[in-house]
Amino acid sequence: MTRDTPSGPIVSLSHQSDDESLPELAEYEFGLILAGHAFDRWMVRCMAAAGETGLSAMDVLVLHSVNLRERPKRLADICIVLGIEDTHLVVYAIKKLEKRGLVESTRAGKEKVIAITEKGMEVCRAYRKVREALLVQAVRELGLDPKAISAVAATLRALSGHYDQAARAAAAL
Repeated sequence: MTRDTPSGPIVSLSHQSDDESLPELAEYEFGLILAGHAFDRWMVRCMAAAGETGLSAMDVLVLHSVNLRERPKRLADICIVLGIEDTHLVVYAIKKLEKRGLVESTRAGKEKVIAITEKGMEVCRAYRKVREALLVQAVRELGLDPKAISAVAATLRALSGHYDQAARAAAAL
């Protein structure tokens, strides 16, 4: 639905959206809400289909982050990459993944680092196969231009920076 429709933009907080307050931003925020929840559900269910049930979306994100480039990661690096301030959320996910044998903690000098295990790599490969079969193929069939998808991703990253800056400003009020 576009702004030209009789009911206006689709938003979750219409009381915060009038012509003076950029209703398109409220429409974007509603899209983020829906996309965020859908993506969380997808990750959990894709991981279950890949053979690893009972993981949360955070657990799946941490597992994939640790697997990135197949080299050990520091807790701080995982948090930075995922944009997570609450390190205890990542620590909890790491402990859960360690109990399942998907990651392991070691020491690199004085620092603790987290590395993917062979079992963790196998699970990530299985996840990729499910993703390719169920999601990638379906998105390809939409006929979307990959460059347009990349442009949306760039816009999301740019706007996330503005939300982070606004959050810092709000915390200082």
